[in-house]
Amino acid sequence: MKWTSTTEQLEAATQSVLADISDLLVGQKSRGFLEELVREAIAFIGDSPSGLDVKIMKATVQELREAFQIFAPYTFHPKVTIFGSARIQPHDPIYRQTEDVARELASHGWMVVTGAGPGIMEAGMRGAGRAKSIGVSIKLPQENTANEVIAGDTKHVSMRYFFTRKLMLVKESQGFLCLPGGFGTLDETFEILTLVQTGKSMPVPIVFLDAPGDPYWQQVNNFIEEQLVSRQLVSHSDTSLFLITDDVNKAANEIRSFYTNYHSLRYVGNLLILRLKHVPTVEQMELINSHFSYLCLSGKIEHSGPAKVELRDDDYVALPRIAFKFGKIAYGDQRKLINLLNSFHSLW
Repeated sequence: MKWTSTTEQLEAATQSVLADISDLLVGQKSRGFLEELVREAIAFIGDSPSGLDVKIMKATVQELREAFQIFAPYTFHPKVTIFGSARIQPHDPIYRQTEDVARELASHGWMVVTGAGPGIMEAGMRGAGRAKSIGVSIKLPQENTANEVIAGDTKHVSMRYFFTRKLMLVKESQGFLCLPGGFGTLDETFEILTLVQTGKSMPVPIVFLDAPGDPYWQQVNNFIEEQLVSRQLVSHSDTSLFLITDDVNKAANEIRSFYTNYHSLRYVGNLLILRLKHVPTVEQMELINSHFSYLCLSGKIEHSGPAKVELRDDDYVALPRIAFKFGKIAYGDQRKLINLLNSFHSLW
């Protein structure tokens, strides 16, 4: 068959393929999205793409598919991603700091995700242990093998592109621990900050961990305050998105305590639904509104049941909720609201 990129032929090809795989689509929860994926793949062929474009597309799909398969068995395990330099040596105090905080989190059921290289990445995996480590490495001339903790493990994937690797380092984790590092570490750190600041990622605890007496992240924060906040390039409330500490226990507690009461959230239009583990009392709701009613586009923050779409998806429908109309701009203040919700734990 001779292929041309006319609309009619592409649609005919799409319908033919969808008919051929219809049995595979039966019962698929995301059937509509899978059909769109098939449609886009055929449309891509119809674009007569260059060899480089085809190579990028093929490798991207292959890498992500492999990574999705590796992470799938651990979907319901809490995970923390650790960013940091590959050049840090085992005798460095920050190496030991990383081991200690990873060990502490692993002892409470957390899995550790790192870039699978040497340095800080190795330290995090040593602390957590092989069984609780997942590695997402990058193929580089100077770093083409995984560290000995994760090498040969089924929970390791090696990726060609930084953007696919960064997606997998971010996608599955409920917390982030950032250690000192170079361009790559700063790139990863500021990407997660950007994702949370813009609402492209769910709110998550982000910890900048220094070694005692070595204020790497404090110096980074000085730059943020003096050059970004002062110029109004970011809001001062955006600095609430992260915690700087040189205390291992404080770092681990910041990550774990984020989920003391807060569970998850979902948007339904401009309605923000916060799912909790405990129902706020009337007095607590009054306190919440006294501090955060300015976040509401209209009305106030109220108790809520699950939305229709949550019922349809069976999306944690048994959990209590609060909800309000949110302007989707003040994510640093949203984080402060979550902190307040978590602070109620002493009253339960």
